[in-house]
Amino acid sequence: MLEITSDFRSGTFRAVYTVKFPRAIYVLHVFQKKSKRGIATPKAEIDLVKRRLAQVVKLEADEEESQ
Repeated sequence: MLEITSDFRSGTFRAVYTVKFPRAIYVLHVFQKKSKRGIATPKAEIDLVKRRLAQVVKLEADEEESQ
């Protein structure tokens, strides 16, 4: 997984995506970082990315089986 961060007038934005799969690049989550303390990504955001990555892994496996 890779993460892009971008600072904008209203805050910092992050996009988390994966390029692990040859047929698509999946954007797993995009969010605005609101915490003023530290640079760590909140656990709830990380958990959401992990759930979505698991869904993508299953989707890709199902797609491969059907071919």
